[in-house]
Amino acid sequence: MMTAWRDLDQATAWVFNLQKYGVKFGLSCTLSLLRRLAFPWEEMSFVHLAGTNGKGSVAAMLSAVLTRAGHPVGLFTSPHLVRFAERFRLRDEDIAGDRLLALINRVRQAVDETEPPTFFEFVTAMAFLYFYEEKAFPVILETGMGGRLDATNIVRPLASVITNISLDHREFLGDTLMAVAGEKAGIIKPGVPLVTGARQKRVLDLFRERCRELEAPLYVMGPDFHARGGPAGRFSYHGLDLTLKGLATNLRGRHQYGNAALALAALELLGRRGLAAPEQAIREGLAHSRWPGRLDRMAADPRVWLDGAHNPAAAQALARTLASGRRDGRLIMVVGIMADKDVDGILAKLMPLAELVIFTRPRYFRAAEPEELARRTGPYGVESLVEGDIAAAVRRARELAGPEDRIVVTGSLFTVGEAKAYFDGVGPTEAVRG
Repeated sequence: MMTAWRDLDQATAWVFNLQKYGVKFGLSCTLSLLRRLAFPWEEMSFVHLAGTNGKGSVAAMLSAVLTRAGHPVGLFTSPHLVRFAERFRLRDEDIAGDRLLALINRVRQAVDETEPPTFFEFVTAMAFLYFYEEKAFPVILETGMGGRLDATNIVRPLASVITNISLDHREFLGDTLMAVAGEKAGIIKPGVPLVTGARQKRVLDLFRERCRELEAPLYVMGPDFHARGGPAGRFSYHGLDLTLKGLATNLRGRHQYGNAALALAALELLGRRGLAAPEQAIREGLAHSRWPGRLDRMAADPRVWLDGAHNPAAAQALARTLASGRRDGRLIMVVGIMADKDVDGILAKLMPLAELVIFTRPRYFRAAEPEELARRTGPYGVESLVEGDIAAAVRRARELAGPEDRIVVTGSLFTVGEAKAYFDGVGPTEAVRG
């Protein structure tokens, strides 16, 4: 038997080291690990989320509302920004350090050395065990990547949510929109209702066909439910059975109205299964939802926001929000992007808005070199600087900013995680791994 870790930093370092096994699609290793842990996880209740963008925001809203409705809701998301504990929330609170250490030790004892799990498979098993022992009901379960062969796709949930579909993780999910949609559609289960914010006709046709085959009810944002923005940052929701006006969400950006609509449609379906969320809980939950690193304001003088716009669709959403905001000063961007992302697609959305860009790189092997990023900005005529360390890049941006200027740190959740660690006054050792 392995010696149990007594130090949380050592234990989490061992878990992070599982990344050496890379990304491995498939369900067998997760199932084997859960079988060796020997608890009846099949009896648990889940809401399963997939999608290219927005699933974390939807999950956070669901967790906040259900918590305020008095349900012992669990929330499993990835990646974390600064602390590993962020991935495991119960009643909208991060797991305690001693509980996290105990979980790592428990799951590590169940590992078969002849079938070593990947980082995400191990962490998924941790989440299932934690939420089972804490009697979480329901568990909001976010896929790590894709859907069909994602380690989380072993559940039969109360409801499924696919937020939207765009190209991302092409090396794993495919080079076409329909290939990505097919992977995401893998979370659709027989008889389980699906809520989606996808808009492309071909994608919706695929979802309709899959739902028809599996006799799974389908609810599409637009024809079946929708949100409409109003004055003073308020919005209304017109749903399956419910209409609410004067709603507000703590998450910034008009695109969050659509994410709120997806969360509320899912809540309506949960209500049909006896999981009630009164109107007061809905209003309070939306107003107090927290999802760090997504238009997250870090400082006021000068104004600094963090946003993990890690693909062109997310960059477009950020660009729309920035274009609609105050323009009484310069927009300074601190940008670090993963080399395996659609770098040119991301830059095309963001560079036309910026007056000054400081390119940097997070401490992660997949990060693009900032000099290469700066080279690609030639067509946009934007002034650019290079600063290899993220904390140094943020400090430089703040030094160069006038009182009316805005600073946005973006391009990758890895970048945002290290920037948030800087603002939180902690080291970047845990920031956004896995």
